[in-house]
Amino acid sequence: MDPLFPTLAAPHGRTSVAGEALRFGDRALSHGELSTVAGTLAVRLSGAGRVAVWATPSLETAVGVVAALLAGVPAVPLNPKSGGGELAHIVADSAPSLVLTAPGTELPPALAEVPRLEVDVTPDADPDTDPDTDPDGQGTGSWAEPDDPEAAALIVYTSGTTGPPKGAVLPRRAIATTLDALADAWGWTADDVLVHGLPLFHVHGLILGTLGPLRRGGSVRHLGRFSTEGVARELGSGATMLFGVPTMYHRIAEALPGEPELAKALAGARLLVSGSAALPVHDHERIAAATGRRVIERYGMTETLMNTSVRVDGEPRAGAVGVPLPGVDLRLVDEAGEEIPVGDPEAVGEIQVRGPNLFTAYLNRPDATAAAFAPGGWFRTGDMAVRDPDGYVRIVGRKATDLIKSGGYKIGAGEIENALLEHAGVREAAVTGEPDPDLGERIVAWIVPADPGTPPSAEELAGHVADRLAPHKRPRVVRYLEALPRNDMGKIMKRALRS
Repeated sequence: MDPLFPTLAAPHGRTSVAGEALRFGDRALSHGELSTVAGTLAVRLSGAGRVAVWATPSLETAVGVVAALLAGVPAVPLNPKSGGGELAHIVADSAPSLVLTAPGTELPPALAEVPRLEVDVTPDADPDTDPDTDPDGQGTGSWAEPDDPEAAALIVYTSGTTGPPKGAVLPRRAIATTLDALADAWGWTADDVLVHGLPLFHVHGLILGTLGPLRRGGSVRHLGRFSTEGVARELGSGATMLFGVPTMYHRIAEALPGEPELAKALAGARLLVSGSAALPVHDHERIAAATGRRVIERYGMTETLMNTSVRVDGEPRAGAVGVPLPGVDLRLVDEAGEEIPVGDPEAVGEIQVRGPNLFTAYLNRPDATAAAFAPGGWFRTGDMAVRDPDGYVRIVGRKATDLIKSGGYKIGAGEIENALLEHAGVREAAVTGEPDPDLGERIVAWIVPADPGTPPSAEELAGHVADRLAPHKRPRVVRYLEALPRNDMGKIMKRALRS
């Protein structure tokens, strides 16, 4: 198997590649410097067992994860915003032998008993210094990337919406195949410069947004904290790609009328990609109208990495996440587990996938691992979708929270949310179902009004939806909020709405 990072795969971590690899604010490392600092740290991590990484948006996080991968040590990225109980569960479950941090980081009590190692991102001043000499007595030897594709690379914990978070064990094979499939779909090369402001404890920001550019031999500029000004600055100064979540693209769409430099920068980008949740059609259209560029969407999850994407040479369709990536098998199944033929855009089914992009297991949870798979090695995603006749996939929501059974119909919350967002009086919208003695479930719309002083009436919104979709898809109840509850990736937390 090829190493995950070909540009770093030189003896003792040395490479002649001088181009910039990582930039966080005004701090940066070239590929050669990254090879030096990550290679030196990899020597110290050799044989360490699992290592936790306190995943702040920083050079130290990126270097720590790369070093662990070079050393063949599974890395467990930790969300610095995790609550005490959740963090204690993850630490106990993953049992890391070390936690990697930036210098001077204050850690919470859940990590008090875990030995700590501060990550030094200062390149060796002497390029001829061999890490084998280990002048500080902190470990000896050299490093070489493992060649076992099934070896655990990362253990990424799920959001825990239906219980304590589960650690998805991601092998090197899954990371390599996903990133190479995306390179094929997006024409991603070493010439690309990616900009994003995503957290580094999720698949999106860490694997796609950080390891992806490094595998290609390109570079990433991390914004630290997302801002439209930062996007305009980086895309206007050489960056070619932007990764974001719907919340970020919504802020971009809102800012475009008053920020001509942002519109110019987006228009000059090679690729705009949205993921982690569905991007509302309304925001798609506003961005396209202002910039002439369409955002493309892709679909994946922690356990599967990436499954589908709109291809750079394909047709961007608002509301669609494209076609299966190379090597990924995808099917829709009905409630009886029977496969739904491609071609009926009204037939809603659960997405099941299989391929080299999948995780190997939930850490310490053989019961959950077994339950996650259907016969034939198909992973049950829990996501509901329809497929266009040409194979494009359209997500309609989660099976547990977004499939509403009302009056004998199966209705996806996503299409109703998109219709509501087309109303000028709606800033944000979410749709759920709640028990109804007549319909089985009634459709409930949760609305953040554009003008809180004069919100659109329930009757107005119901008529608006019925005109665009069908009468049985109109909301029967409308509830008004100041803001929708969202997680770190911008996903609406519908269980919080219901509670």
